Amino acid sequence: MKTRRRTLQLLALSGALLLGHAHAATLAERWTALRAEQPKLGIRDAAKQLNVSEAELLATGIGTTVTRLADTSHAPREIMRRALDLGKVMALTRNENGVIEVTGVATRIAKQGDEGAKDAEREARELNIAGGYLGGPIDLRFHFAKWKHAFAVVQPGRDGAVSRSLQFFDENGTAIHKVYLKDDGKVAVFDKLVADFRHPQQDGKLAIVPMAPKAAETPDAAVDVKEFQQAWKEMSDVHQFNRIVAEFKLSREQALRLAPGGMVTKVTAQAVRRLLEQASAQQVPIMAFVGNGAVTQIYSGKVNKVQESAGYFNVLDPDFNLHLRDKAFKAGYVLQRAGVTSVEFYDDKGELVVTFFGVRERGKPQPQAWLDLVAALPKA
Repeated sequence: MKTRRRTLQLLALSGALLLGHAHAATLAERWTALRAEQPKLGIRDAAKQLNVSEAELLATGIGTTVTRLADTSHAPREIMRRALDLGKVMALTRNENGVIEVTGVATRIAKQGDEGAKDAEREARELNIAGGYLGGPIDLRFHFAKWKHAFAVVQPGRDGAVSRSLQFFDENGTAIHKVYLKDDGKVAVFDKLVADFRHPQQDGKLAIVPMAPKAAETPDAAVDVKEFQQAWKEMSDVHQFNRIVAEFKLSREQALRLAPGGMVTKVTAQAVRRLLEQASAQQVPIMAFVGNGAVTQIYSGKVNKVQESAGYFNVLDPDFNLHLRDKAFKAGYVLQRAGVTSVEFYDDKGELVVTFFGVRERGKPQPQAWLDLVAALPKA
């Protein structure tokens, strides 16, 4: 009986949208119909089906469940700085084929002083600091220049309780980061933040920039491979890698292809499953990095429950979730950089989805358990 009633509701709704309206269906109406047909469909996939951006789709809730927040150049950093007052939160970062979710309280760091002259690198670094989110449970690395649209969302969650979140999008309207309130005692703090950063225009008229085509790789023949390989060998810190890749105008995966001998080993795309299964079985602490160019989120610690579900391979622990659509993975690589071993996985478009390191204390060797785990990954 319930199934028949649901079918009739869907038919009525679809008929109203297609035939009964004197005007074209609004985006909000089209999304309502799509959710009725596919109740488990996420906003990212819904936006693709409706041929709009995620930000535009979310903005259909302005005036009911959604409040548009300030989008001035420094607003994202200031909002995230104020979000440190929210206490326990769940922070979520995603890219096309990976999602990381960590629950905890961000660790504050001392505010950077303004004394003395600052070089360009230091100024750029300080622009990407929000007063915390370094090294604690909520461990984030920001590139705020790519943050554009922000919203506060208050709506019933899947468990029936009210969900409160801050959601951020880039200029293309693609979701880059979300912060969910997990402390009921901080609702007033959340409401005050929303009021203070409320955008004067509460409408869905967003300046969405079409996504630019992916830049072509520099031809291998145009790369000074010898100099690049020397720079790789001379790295004294893993964090120098991104600068070297940019300096030689390489794509990241191209850099792995042109790496010095013995520095990169290719593993199968599905080796990510073995890595997580063995990290769980052996209780080897790992670091997982998921980013999208605007923010990188990091989890450090052990993993326990790993399983496949809903098209993803997942870690489903109480305070840490990792969702990897590994069927879209094309390749995995084991990297040796500045004496540190890591593993990276790329999707079928050549985009980095997730990176893993072993947890180690500063100044100490990598744990042998991590090195053994990586050495056993299936080679491609």
